[in-house]
Amino acid sequence: DGYFHQRVTQCRYSSKDLQGIEFIDSYVFNQAEYIRFNSTVGKFVGYTEHGVKNAEAWNKGPELAGELGELERVCKHNAPIYYSA
Repeated sequence: DGYFHQRVTQCRYSSKDLQGIEFIDSYVFNQAEYIRFNSTVGKFVGYTEHGVKNAEAWNKGPELAGELGELERVCKHNAPIYYSA
């Protein structure tokens, strides 16, 4: 009973080349993803009416700059740990 909200962030490592790293930040409500940031695309993309509205606003605001920095701060910073495992 109730509502379920989830935010999932992940780094996808496709090669040892740091250029092959992708950062994804997904927002999910009741098991349906409604908005996603993908570093390869470079912006937020909405998948529902609510997600599209948020994506448009977030792509014009400070949220986009914050997400763009996560690729460097999280994924590339932790790449040596990932590759050594």
